[in-house]
Amino acid sequence: MNEEALLAIVEESDLPLLVVLTGAGISAESGLKTFRDADGLWENHPVHEVASIDGWHANPELVLEFYNQRRAQLMTVAANAGHHALKALEAKYLVVVITQNVDDLHERAGSTHIVHLHGELRKVRTVVDADWTDDIGGAPIRLGDRGPDGTQLRPHIVWFGEEVPLLPLAARITSRAEVLLVVGTSLAVYPAASLIDYAPADCPKYYVDPRPASIHGIRNLEVIAEAAGTGLPKLAERLMA
Repeated sequence: MNEEALLAIVEESDLPLLVVLTGAGISAESGLKTFRDADGLWENHPVHEVASIDGWHANPELVLEFYNQRRAQLMTVAANAGHHALKALEAKYLVVVITQNVDDLHERAGSTHIVHLHGELRKVRTVVDADWTDDIGGAPIRLGDRGPDGTQLRPHIVWFGEEVPLLPLAARITSRAEVLLVVGTSLAVYPAASLIDYAPADCPKYYVDPRPASIHGIRNLEVIAEAAGTGLPKLAERLMA
């Protein structure tokens, strides 16, 4: 779904808009490894060596292998109770999930409207054309693999050091939220972490995380210090009542 179509749905729906900001914590419960839980290292490589545009330029083969392993692992896991709770909320709300995660677990749970701020792990683009993408599932990318424009394939991921093209869309949607959920994120990765500041001051906000960060100056915020797999189903029941 393109940006204009999603904005039209948000603006025209008669359902209350519930916006969900999700981070690595909800995916970790499905068994996906995260830098947050691994001291920022992958096989002794700092995150910027394997997940930045500078790292790509320095050692593209290493970066490709990192994402090849992540893609293969993604094929072995499933959506968890937290993902399914967000889908269930669609019975009462227009739910838009804005995720920092690059996996497809929200899709597998059936969520209808998803904005992937940092790209999608299953997809590739070329080093030249960010608009052309292809879904390769769990297949690897190798040096020498080329797209329709004849240039090297790379993961369809927004790396550190690159702009986040969907951030304006996410900010615009968040600014219209009638309910806001923040799930499984340390709120430490910018610019995505700034999205909570766009939510209307008077809308109810819920922060679900077993290790919630300290948040100051946010009105109408309730902190639920639980993992998404247990906290979200309980919260969904309350919001559906």
